[in-house]
Amino acid sequence: MDCEWRAGCPFFNDKMKDDSGIGAIYKQKYCKGNNTECARHMVFKGLGKSFVPADLYPNRTDKAKSILATVKV
Repeated sequence: MDCEWRAGCPFFNDKMKDDSGIGAIYKQKYCKGNNTECARHMVFKGLGKSFVPADLYPNRTDKAKSILATVKV
């Protein structure tokens, strides 16, 4: 299922540096696939857009879980 945050996501809209070419794979897997496994989406849904770090890549669920555990709203 397409991510509801896709239109405003810096990663999906190529505003994050990605020289490796793996960005297209991430977009297919996380933005157009199972977005519940996307680290950016996890933080967005749990805490809101303002808590999503600019440099958080979709595959960094470890970092997302740490943010969610640390931040109390």
